Amino acid sequence: MPRPRAFIMNNSKFRVSVVIPIFNEEGNVAKIVDALYEILNRYSDFEILFVNDGSTDGTLQVLRAISSEKNQIKYLSFSRNFGHQNALKAGLDNAEGDCIISMDGDLQHPPHLIPSLIEKWLEGYDVVYTLRKEDPRLGFFKRWSANLFYKTINSLSDISIEKGSADFRLISKAVNEVIRTLPENPIFFRGMIKWLGFKQIGIEYMPEERLWGKSKYSLSKMFKFAIIGVTGFSIKPLHLSTLIGSFLSFFSFCYGLYAIAAYFFSNATVSGWTSILALIAFIGGVQLLMMGIIGEYLGKLFIASKQRPQYIIAEKKL
Repeated sequence: MPRPRAFIMNNSKFRVSVVIPIFNEEGNVAKIVDALYEILNRYSDFEILFVNDGSTDGTLQVLRAISSEKNQIKYLSFSRNFGHQNALKAGLDNAEGDCIISMDGDLQHPPHLIPSLIEKWLEGYDVVYTLRKEDPRLGFFKRWSANLFYKTINSLSDISIEKGSADFRLISKAVNEVIRTLPENPIFFRGMIKWLGFKQIGIEYMPEERLWGKSKYSLSKMFKFAIIGVTGFSIKPLHLSTLIGSFLSFFSFCYGLYAIAAYFFSNATVSGWTSILALIAFIGGVQLLMMGIIGEYLGKLFIASKQRPQYIIAEKKL
């Protein structure tokens, strides 16, 4: 059982940081601020740090206005869109709380769950992650693709991520200090948090309805997200390509022996362009797949070798 932290916190006097990456969410900023203030006002000290990931609407103007009225509202604004995970990294790099809660800016991550996250943290857990229950309002394809995402990650990587895991979580200051030292690029926080270890526990929740705007996660982004997750925490795809290549080499060798034997010891050697074409197409397709897998890993090495910053901050108020 984790050792309780409550006795360290001197009558619950600790700082809570809430990190919210946002992209084109001008209609949600004021709503989430009101919802969070209602929850966080019960704590002695807190900050809400928005990370504007290159929004093209009026999100930045809304952040400027609200932060000028409320001292607890802070923001970082990128020079362009760097992606959700990099925005989350920027927020964690600048958060100053004893515990840091990350959540999306569309209010689908329910703010009323925050006290439960903090309660578990006070019990001694370093990471309190959330598990999204399956929303019956989602269509079949969305549910199917989400299930496929987690099955793919877990079968091809060296970590196990529970179905429904999200970037709605609480981490302790100690965990955040470790995350700040990791030069991971590209980043996959769901895998990174699991890889770190520490004392972790999950809490289930039912996602709320989006009040404004639409989801920014398309099918192509989900596919790219899965590729980053798999290649960032496992070399199993490389092992798989080696096994497939070995099998095809053995199969080709056996087929070659058969062709030679048929030529010398049989009169039934009729040219068959269909079988040849099918074999060439199959083997060529597998080779391209294996080259693609190798290319994904080489691409990650290429990006990492450049040592470019994960984000560029054009404006901030901290």
